[in-house]
Amino acid sequence: MVKQQISLRRKAITPISAVLLSASLVACATPTNASGTSATASTSMPSTPAASETRKVTNAEHELVFHVIDGKSPALVLDAGGGLSSLYWKDLAPRLAKATGSKVVTYDRAGEGESEEVSGPWRVENAVSDLEAGLKELGVTKDVVLVSHSIAGEVATNFVTKNPGWVSGAVLVDANVPDFFTDEMLTAFAPMVEEQRTALLAQPSTKKNRQLLAVMVDYAPAHRVFHKLSWPKDVPVTAIVASQTPFADSPAAAELWRDGQARFAQAGPNRKHVVAENTSHEGIVTERPDIITDAVDDVLKTIR
Repeated sequence: MVKQQISLRRKAITPISAVLLSASLVACATPTNASGTSATASTSMPSTPAASETRKVTNAEHELVFHVIDGKSPALVLDAGGGLSSLYWKDLAPRLAKATGSKVVTYDRAGEGESEEVSGPWRVENAVSDLEAGLKELGVTKDVVLVSHSIAGEVATNFVTKNPGWVSGAVLVDANVPDFFTDEMLTAFAPMVEEQRTALLAQPSTKKNRQLLAVMVDYAPAHRVFHKLSWPKDVPVTAIVASQTPFADSPAAAELWRDGQARFAQAGPNRKHVVAENTSHEGIVTERPDIITDAVDDVLKTIR
């Protein structure tokens, strides 16, 4: 039934498969809001951004760039979606630093922003290794609160599962969660993924396209593995869901996304489910930074 419903929306192949592959392919620096216009920073943002330090970390023979706003523990680690660099957090990072007094870390995953590209398929375990290396170099190895957007939800889930005791809480911002990637969904979207791959191979090779193609390798098998993961019961997590969802042009896919997010929130203790009204997948951090700040504050209250 799911496959039949989704096939009715084949005209939306490009945006749907792009989200499935990297969960957010944002080429422009300024996100769009739910109405399709450019989103600007909230007027309640700090007028003077907190000073940050840039640190370069080498892991597995490639260089990664981290940015740190100094503060107290617990540290907030912000991880942006696919196609997005640490600039995604340029307004929210200083806002969180000012509101919480916490150390705030942002970074560019391999192939994003200022970090070096890595050849071959994208593997979430490699992304986890990169984050581990960076946080160890920064001395941030306990009381971490992850704030993860889109595909970074996969990194967060694998990171917290692999490193018990390292993460004290998390806020998932319209992020990939295991419950969404059912076998039924992956089977239904397989033709769209293949069409997207063919279209990308016909285009000029760009950094963005190379990253997307890397994510496509073994996409279904990798996400069947992801689907089997469970968020640890002892780590509080809030799942914030954009009202528009990543699938603005496909009501069937949007319903699957909302259902997956709700199942995730209901599947264990210490989990919250928040719908951010009038927000889009990419623009949520500028459209409703207050919701993210409040969610982070709630998590901090449970661990301080």
